[in-house]
Amino acid sequence: MNVSVHVEIIAVGKLKERYWTEALREYEKRLSAYVDLTMHEVPDEPAPETLSDAERLQVLQREADKIDKLLKPRDGIVLLDIQGKALSSEAWSESYEMLLGEGFGRLVFVIGGSNGVHPDLRKRAHLRWSFGPLTLPHQLARVVLLEQLYRGIRIMRGEPYHK
Repeated sequence: MNVSVHVEIIAVGKLKERYWTEALREYEKRLSAYVDLTMHEVPDEPAPETLSDAERLQVLQREADKIDKLLKPRDGIVLLDIQGKALSSEAWSESYEMLLGEGFGRLVFVIGGSNGVHPDLRKRAHLRWSFGPLTLPHQLARVVLLEQLYRGIRIMRGEPYHK
């Protein structure tokens, strides 16, 4: 494995708190030895707490349109999805290795907004990955994603990692 693996993270919403950005920077630094990492934030759509199903779908469509502008045809898309497949770190490492073997131009991890992601985007995902039944703040999900990406790469390479 070399640093030629290009990983994109597309997240709906903005990270504001310094402690989240510091955690992300730490994992970006660790990952820099293994992947070429780019992070994108797309603005979340304003939405009241109570949305009808039709209104929610409209919000999700507007967010999906912003995400689509950052996607390329040969992308391998990994969607963080509470309804996705829950994986141990070892199983994630195996999934990551399989995704690398698929010949994608880059791996793109998508973290939707507080209302989720549009069903069309969900269908396009090559892997729907759940961190379990917990609902995590999207800021924390970004940190967990980078940590698990780093851990999975270390496992795949047979390198030590704190358990």
